[in-house]
Amino acid sequence: MDMLAFSGCTHGCTEVEAEELKRLRYAFPWWREKEIVSEERRSHGLCPLTPEETALILQALGFDKETQIYIASGEIYGSERRLASLRAAFPRIVKKEMLLDPEDLRLFQNHSSQMAALDFMVSVASNIFVPTYDGNMARVVEGHRRYLGFKKTIQLDRKKLVELLDLHQNGTLTWDEFSAAVQLAHERRMGQPSLRTVIPDKPKDEDYFYSNPQECLCERISCGDLISPGNATTGE
Repeated sequence: MDMLAFSGCTHGCTEVEAEELKRLRYAFPWWREKEIVSEERRSHGLCPLTPEETALILQALGFDKETQIYIASGEIYGSERRLASLRAAFPRIVKKEMLLDPEDLRLFQNHSSQMAALDFMVSVASNIFVPTYDGNMARVVEGHRRYLGFKKTIQLDRKKLVELLDLHQNGTLTWDEFSAAVQLAHERRMGQPSLRTVIPDKPKDEDYFYSNPQECLCERISCGDLISPGNATTGE
């Protein structure tokens, strides 16, 4: 099973939906950013991919209608309306409600951390993990999958993808050109062993340890052999 992690984004929302998202941001004190310039954030790769964008990206990467997809994590705003294009391309969509008996699921529904734990378990067990946003949970899942033998995790380059999506949708790139560019951009973003970028004087700018605990995973000689020499650099 392939797994996707989604969370709310205003790109592609109607005005009413965008206003409702804004209301929710102000309603929850833990939601730090209240005013968001969606297009600016999207252009820098700081927004989750929308379900519509994700459908195109997965198709470009070679996934087809037989792919079973588990949708985890945050709400997709507009839910079924926003899911329409993704469901059309990938009809075998699965959610928690379809995997658990209603009575079993009811035990978790009022406990957000336990609901997230269910997503974590499926994410780790999936054949392929495709996070559409690099939140903390996605990073921890990525690290755990590395620990389990570098299970395939497609680390989407959202900034590059936004550029390619816009070029394709305005007619500049044909489908074949778009698909080839998406695949090329992700050749080295499939969860292969890689050196973790370490910046001693700027720890906040270095790679997230829990998504790639390379110091712990690559102590063996064989692990070093798996790392491509030009794949990454460290700040040592």
